[in-house]
Amino acid sequence: MSTSKIIRLGLIGAGRMGSFHGLSAARHIPGACLAAIADPTPGQAARLAAELDVQKVYTDPQQLLDDPDIDAVLIAAPARSHAELVISAARAGKGVFCEKPMAITLDEADRAIAAAADARVTLQVGFNRRFAKSFRTAHLDVVAGRIGTPQLLRSLTRDPALNNPAASPQWVIFLETLIHDFDTLRYLNPGAEAIEVFVMADALIAPAYKDKGFLDTAVVTIRFDNGAIATAEANFQAVYGYDVRGEVFGSAGMLTMGNVNDSDLLRYLANGVQADTQRMDTDLLRDAYVAELNHFVSCVRSGEKPLASGEDARAALAIARACIESFQQGAPMRVQGARS
Repeated sequence: MSTSKIIRLGLIGAGRMGSFHGLSAARHIPGACLAAIADPTPGQAARLAAELDVQKVYTDPQQLLDDPDIDAVLIAAPARSHAELVISAARAGKGVFCEKPMAITLDEADRAIAAAADARVTLQVGFNRRFAKSFRTAHLDVVAGRIGTPQLLRSLTRDPALNNPAASPQWVIFLETLIHDFDTLRYLNPGAEAIEVFVMADALIAPAYKDKGFLDTAVVTIRFDNGAIATAEANFQAVYGYDVRGEVFGSAGMLTMGNVNDSDLLRYLANGVQADTQRMDTDLLRDAYVAELNHFVSCVRSGEKPLASGEDARAALAIARACIESFQQGAPMRVQGARS
């Protein structure tokens, strides 16, 4: 594709995350423009289109996919619709950026990957921590051997508040929250794959919803095939702010990344030391979100494989599915497809 061509993006899903991606696409990606928005919720796409001065509005995502003027799509619809939208977009010849998770089942993931491969289109998944400066630098340090061989790893996601557990999909803590941490642990232990997981989880914040498959607190232990042992943890009641951090301990050193503080500003006052924190992922990781979309457009233009691929999404999903089994069985579980 010509390096001078403007990449025309279509957005599917105009909710909270879609609106944020739409703003990034419209304002912060040189060489690209947001050309169309689709959302089946009445008025949702039109509202965002008016805010961003986008001319084309659809209530049926397939109409957007059928639009010959669209080069690539950003999928930010509900998670259970992702895989079929990826498949449809690939068959329509569009490059695809899909928010995580790319799929809910491994069969869906395989079909999505195959569809993109068959159509020879870009498929990138929204694992934003790969594009956060500290996590990216940590990955490169591990690759360069600066901390030796990874032995212990940790990744955590703590959300500031639990919003409407009654509306949360089943197993959301594994499939939509910890899936970031599973990908992060793979990213920080490059070349290794998870082979076994063990889960301890509960509904400590909203116990009334546990029998509906809702969990709000979890710790996952993961064994990798290079011998490394990792933990991933999540909770939906971090009253102090949105908290995303990682750690890699190796045979020659250690790396830590992420910071709950908004900046390096500290206030030393009579009543103690104070720091500001963020309450939204789109604030804490804003630069990473924008960077991943710029990377996507670059891959659409060049044909290069994205740093967060469909195969990466499948590997993280395999860990998440094993976690569900481990919780249900109360026992360690092999990760499907893991090397023996």
